[in-house]
Amino acid sequence: MHSGLKTAVLMAGLTALFVVVGGVIGGTTGMVIALVFALAMNAGAYWFSDKMVLRMYKAQPVDRDSAPRLWGTVEELAGRAGLPMPAVYIIEEGSPNAFATGRNPEHAAVAVTTGLMDLLDEREVRGVLAHELAHVKNRDILISTIAATVAGAISALASMAQFMLLFGGRPGEDDEGNPLGIVGVILVMILAPIAASLIQMAISRAREYGADRGGAEISGDPEALARALEKLAYGASRQPMASAESHPETAQMMIVNPLSGQDLMQLFSTHPPLDDRIERLRALG
Repeated sequence: MHSGLKTAVLMAGLTALFVVVGGVIGGTTGMVIALVFALAMNAGAYWFSDKMVLRMYKAQPVDRDSAPRLWGTVEELAGRAGLPMPAVYIIEEGSPNAFATGRNPEHAAVAVTTGLMDLLDEREVRGVLAHELAHVKNRDILISTIAATVAGAISALASMAQFMLLFGGRPGEDDEGNPLGIVGVILVMILAPIAASLIQMAISRAREYGADRGGAEISGDPEALARALEKLAYGASRQPMASAESHPETAQMMIVNPLSGQDLMQLFSTHPPLDDRIERLRALG
C-alpha cells in the first residue's frame, strides 16, 4: 500500500476510534468535541509530532563537531540512500535503542541512545542507522509519529473515563439521555487502548520488516544489522527504557521493543519476533 494511503487509513481509523470514545464518555456533545479535537490533533501531529517525541525523550541535537563519528556515519549512509541529511540526536539513556521521526525525508531526524552507542561496535551502529534511514526513505516515519500521538490521546481519554467513574460522574449521558453510561465507559476503558494498539501493530510489524530489508540494502551489510538486533534485544530486556515506559504509545517507533513484560504482551507487540527478523537478514547475506 502506498505510504500516503497508509497514513490516511491510519489517521482515519484512529480518528474514528477517538470520536467513538468521546461519544461514549460525553454523548453527542462529547462526540462533536472529540471530532474537532481529533482533527486539530492530526494536523498538529503532522507538523509537530517529531518535535514532541524528541522532547519526550529529552533528545539532544548533535553536529559534525560534537559527534563526528555518528554524524559522519549518518551523512555517508544518507548519501548512499539518496536522502537529504537528517537531523541527528543523542538520548542520555542507558537502555540501547534508536528511532527515526519526521513528516518526510526533508524534515527527518534520527535519534540513538547512549546505551546503544556504548553497546554496539561501529559496524553495528552503522547497520542500525541504515535501518532508521530506511524508515525515512520508505516515508513511513510519519505513520509512527501520528500513531503514537493519537494512541496516547485515546489512552488519556480512557483514563479520563475511569477518573469520572471513580468520582461519581455520569459519563455517556448527554442532554438526550444517552443510556450507555457506566457500561459504555467500562468497555471504553478496557477496549479503546487495545484497539489503538492493534491498529498500530497492524502497520508497525510490516514496517519493521521493510526497514530491515531497506537498511541492509543501504548499508550493504545485513549481517551487521542482524548482530546489532541480537545485542539490542539482550540489552533492552536487561534494561527496559524508563522514558518509553512513561510513554508506551511511542514504543513502536523504536528499532527493538523498549518495554519490559514482553512475554505477556507478545500478542500485542508492535515489533515482529526478533528471531524472525534476524533470520530474514541473514538470508539476505
